[in-house]
Order: sequence, then structure tokens, then C-alpha cells
Amino acid sequence: MLDNAEKIHQLSMQIMEKTGMLFHHPDAVSILKEHGIRMEGHVAYFTEDQLMYWIHKAPANIDLFAEDPRYHVALGGRRSYSAPPSGSPQISDQTGEKRPALAEDYVKLVKLFEANPKYRINGGIVVFPDDVPVDNACLMMYYAAYTHSDKALMTGTGNYGELEALMQMGIAAAGSREEFEARPRMLTIANANTPLQLDHKMTETILTFGKYRQPCVIASAAMAGTTSPVTLAGTIAMVNVEVLTSIALAQMANPGCPVIYGSQTTTADLRNGAIAIGAPEGALCYKYCTKMAKYYGLPCRGGGSLSDAKVVCAQAGYESMLTYMACRQNEMNLIVQSAGILNGYTTVSYEKVVMDFEIMDYVDRYLADVDVNEETVPVDLIDELGREESYLLDEHTLEWCRKEPLTPKLAVRGTTAKPAVQFDENIQKEMNRLWDSYWKPARDAAVLERMKEILAQRGVDRALAERIENL
Repeated sequence: MLDNAEKIHQLSMQIMEKTGMLFHHPDAVSILKEHGIRMEGHVAYFTEDQLMYWIHKAPANIDLFAEDPRYHVALGGRRSYSAPPSGSPQISDQTGEKRPALAEDYVKLVKLFEANPKYRINGGIVVFPDDVPVDNACLMMYYAAYTHSDKALMTGTGNYGELEALMQMGIAAAGSREEFEARPRMLTIANANTPLQLDHKMTETILTFGKYRQPCVIASAAMAGTTSPVTLAGTIAMVNVEVLTSIALAQMANPGCPVIYGSQTTTADLRNGAIAIGAPEGALCYKYCTKMAKYYGLPCRGGGSLSDAKVVCAQAGYESMLTYMACRQNEMNLIVQSAGILNGYTTVSYEKVVMDFEIMDYVDRYLADVDVNEETVPVDLIDELGREESYLLDEHTLEWCRKEPLTPKLAVRGTTAKPAVQFDENIQKEMNRLWDSYWKPARDAAVLERMKEILAQRGVDRALAERIENL
């Protein structure tokens, strides 16, 4: 009997051959035609053999390098890495009041993720700052992340001109193009446009990152019931077509370039048409993202600690725990949106970032399981103490009390007069502790100067770059 991954594969091939994939960019159309793909206008119809030939060109494991070697990342296999939120334009306070995100927020969030030792990846579109030029936002966010983080860096997307400047900034950091390509240091996400399309900007992102051998997540963000079939199986099959055909395009243009199979797919709430990112259906989509990626031998990306809640509350907690657990338990290689997201991707909350850090701790402890051996099952001690004595002050307890149980930083246990107040205070205390522990990395002045020259060529005011650098 066929398992679900094989069934989805076969049905995806039917969709691909019957309906095809629309590529809006003329460069994509030219590449597809050059490689013998049947085209009707801008719609491509792959055969299964054609598609699998190019999918198998993509590497199964991808290295991403950081300024500090401790944070190098190896994407693939059973390894899992968490990354910051991505794309939200707003900041939410504890009451749910929203305001536009600013460059200062971007840097403050980068510092929180930098200070958390669980993270090896930082940057990207942590929030979309309202006070930087839109046409150079990708460059400014990279500059902010580079000057404030030693970890492996994500970036944004853009058109050919913006991305070429971004690549030159990466080359400046690496020292040469050869080193930049041999030891990739930028990771981005390019999203297909559901249903069954790839637009100009994402095409140029995929092609530019492939040209410079930098890893690119190729993902779909379908909404079951609105942009894709309401049935999850139908949505997953359609997403599979979108992702695979876009990966094939990347491989045709630059064979062997590093790509990651991605999905940020979930369902819609059909009562109002809103995206439901904290839904169990979204968690199932992340499960199948990993299943399909592993079926094709590709690294995978999805999920995060996601919630549709408007404030940090019980809903934010249980939705985020579900979606993050689904990713970790199914061995998702890259978990973007791992902390901070509220209100259907539209807002980031500092408080929720810290709460999600604790969710990650809980999940890590659960997945660590139980080590059974003669030390952890002290048969002689159990016999010695019998049924009457306490274990509290025994040497075995003292030896293991810091190794076995997780000690939460936020959760309120025991007796307290005002538990809700205590929880909020614990969040603020932990947030301040992380910021206080942050240490800004040193950067080569010549590299920064070269980056500022590249930014100036793109019309970015030098004073803006220096302000962000010094936040």
C-alpha cells in the first residue's frame, strides 16, 4: 500500500502535467524552453522524468557559515535550527496596541536572538522597518544584522539590482567572490504565488541566489479554502507542484545550487476568510512539508511558534506550542518564525519572543526523552529509602537536580499572590537579562566602509547606515 508521501507525489505529477505552473518572468520562460520543457505561453508542463532529473541535482545538505564559527549551520538530515520571525510590519505591546516597526526595533530584536544561545541563525526580515527606504530595505536589514550579529544570517528578497548590491556586500564580508561562493553566508526565502505561479521578484531572487551559490528556501504559503483546495491533501499536492517546479528552475539555471524545500501553508478560517496560522491544519502542513522534502532528499523549512492571537495570552501559548512542536517532532531542518509572531504574521511582540523562547525550552526537554541506566534508576537508593523517606536532600538529588528537570524562567509555580502579574514580570526580567548579556561583535572597518560605499551607490544616505550601525 502506498504511503501518503507517495500518493501526494503521484497526484502532484498529475497536476503538473495537466495544469502546469505559470512563470511570469521572461528569464524563467527562456530557461525552461532552453531545457526542453513544454511551454504554452508562460505556463510550463513538466513530465515526471524531467522534473525528477532536476530535483536530484539539488544538494541534500547545505552549509551556511557565520562570522563566528561556533554558529555555522548544516541544514539537512535530522538537524533542526530555529530562526527569527520574518516579514511583520508592526510591533505589538502587551495590550495589543500596534505601531509600525522601526529600524530600532529590528536591531533590538536581533540583539534578543543574538543573546539566546539556542539560535545559530539571525537576521532576515525580523520586522519590516517603516523608517528605511522600501527599495533598499533588503540591504539595510542585512547591514543591521551584519553589524549586530555574529550568527549565520538570513536576508530579504528583491529585484536584480538590489540583490546584486546585496551579493557585493556579502562578498565584501567574505573577502572574495570565491570565498563567498565556497562558504555561503546568506540565506533567503522566495515564495511561490499560490495558486501555481512564480512572480518576477521571487524569480529574480531565486536566480540571483543560485548564481552566487547562496542557499534559497523555495516555499509556498497557500491558504486552504481560499488560494488552494480546502482539503489539506489537495493543498499539499498543489504546494508540492509550486515548490518542485521552482526548485527545478533554480537547478536549470545553476545546477547544484543550494535550495531548501519550504512551506508556510495553513488553512483559512472560512467564517471570515482570515489566515489561521495557529491552526492544527497548519501544523499538519508542516508535518507534510518535512515528509515531502525527505521523500525528494531535500532540506526542509516551515513553521514556527505561530498564533492568531492578538496579545500574549492562553491562545498564543497553546497555538505556538502546537505549531513549534509539529516542526521539531517531524525534524524540520529550518524553523523560521520560531518566536514572536502574533495576529496572522502581521505583528511581532517582544513579550511573545521571550515566551516562545520558553516554549522552545519545553519542547527541547520533551524531545530529549529519558535516559535509562543504572545512574538514572538508582535501585539501591530506592531500596534504602523505602517508603518513608524524602529524596529531597539525598546526594543523588543534589547531583541530578540541575541536569534532569528543566527550570523554567517564566512559568509561575508554587504559591504566589498574583500569578498573572508574576508571569508578566518574569517575561520582562528575562527580556532585560538577554539584552544585558548582549555583546556587539567587532567588525573590520574596511569591510564596513566598502558596504557603505555599495549602499551609497544604491542611493542610501550614509548617515542612515551609520545610525543603524550604532543603535
